[in-house]
Amino acid sequence: MPLDRTLPLNSLGFAKAPADTRVVVAMSGGVDSSVVAAMLAEEGYDVVGVTLQLYDHGAALARKGACCAGIDIHDARRVAETMGFPHYVLDYENVFKDAVIDEFADSYLGGATPVPCIRCNERVKFKDLLETAKDLEADCMATGHYIQRKLGPGGAELHCAADANRDQSYFLFSTTADQLDYLRFPLGHLPSKNDTRALAAKYGLNVADKPDSQDICFVPNGDYASVIRKLRPEAAQPGDIVDTQGRVLARHDGVINYTIGQRRGLGIGGLSEPLYVVKLDADSARVIVGPKSMLATRTVPVREINWLGDAPLTSKSEWPISVRVRSTRPPTDAILRPLSDTTATVELLTPEEGVSPGQACVFYDPDSSRIFGGGWIHKG
Repeated sequence: MPLDRTLPLNSLGFAKAPADTRVVVAMSGGVDSSVVAAMLAEEGYDVVGVTLQLYDHGAALARKGACCAGIDIHDARRVAETMGFPHYVLDYENVFKDAVIDEFADSYLGGATPVPCIRCNERVKFKDLLETAKDLEADCMATGHYIQRKLGPGGAELHCAADANRDQSYFLFSTTADQLDYLRFPLGHLPSKNDTRALAAKYGLNVADKPDSQDICFVPNGDYASVIRKLRPEAAQPGDIVDTQGRVLARHDGVINYTIGQRRGLGIGGLSEPLYVVKLDADSARVIVGPKSMLATRTVPVREINWLGDAPLTSKSEWPISVRVRSTRPPTDAILRPLSDTTATVELLTPEEGVSPGQACVFYDPDSSRIFGGGWIHKG
C-alpha cells in the first residue's frame, strides 16, 4: 500500500496505519526477539515471524542457552501462537555452514580468533533473511538486538544502545547503510534488560524468564577446540611452544587449543616471570610465548571496512575516533588512517593488550553514541 503523506509516521517510521505496515521479525526463540514480535503485534502491525534453523537441529533439541535450533524454534512458534501472527521456520543449515562455520574453522586454524556472530549477522540474518523479508513484501525487518537506529541529516544512523551493558554494536558494525534503511531495532532505547523481561511478562510470553544465550550457538560451553576437531579432524597437529628467540620450552597437542593472551595451561613452570601466548603460527604448528609487555599493541591493521560516516572514509587522511578491539573492552581513543575505501591503520593512543587477528575493530564517534562502522583486524 502506498504511503499516505497526510498520516503521521507510525512507530516504525512509515506514513500509514500499523495494520497496513508489514514487518518481518527475526525470531531466535529468545526473550528479546519474542518481545519485539509481541510488542509490534500488540501495536497492530502486520507481523510475520521468521526463525532460521541454523545448525544441527536433531542434536540440539534439548539444548538450552543457544539460538536458532531445537527448543528455541519451539519457543518462537509458541510466542507467535500466543500473539496470533504467522510464523515460519526456514532451513538455513547449509547456508550457515558455508557462510559462517567453515570460515570460523579455517580462521581459527590460521591462528586468528574469529567472531562468528558478526559473520552470521552480516552474511545470513542481514543478507539472506533480509531478502526473504523483502520477498514477503514487508516494509521493514525488526530484530531484538540492543542497538539504536536514528535518523540524521544523511539518513539512517547506527547508534549504541541506551543500556551500555547490553549494547551489541560490536557485533553489528558490518551493517551497511542500505540494510540500515530497512532494519528496525525496537529494544535499543530500553534502559535495561529488566524492562524487556517486564514486557515479556506483560504479554504473557512463555520465554519471560528464559536465560540469555551465553555461548556461540554451535560452540557448546565455549569449547572452540572440540568443534574444530570435529570440523577439521586433521587440525590437532602437535608442535612446539617456543619463546620469541625460537627456543623450545614445551610441546603442545594443537595450536587450536590456544588463544592470544593465554597464560594458564601452557605447561611451562619454574620461570622468573609468567609467559603468555603472544602469537600463533599455524603453518609451523608453533605457539610463541613471551612476557606480558609483548601483548601491548598500538598499531592495528584493519581491512574489509564498512564505513558508516557521512563523508567518504578517504576524504580525510586522519579521523579522530574511539575504537573497540574486543567485545568485552570499552572504546578507547584512536586515530583512523585510511589506506583505501576498505583498509586502514588504526593507532591506539593507549596500547591495548591481546589484540588478535580475526577480531573486529569497531569505530565510534568520541562525542556521541554514533557508530561509524568498523573492520576486521588482520596480521598486516
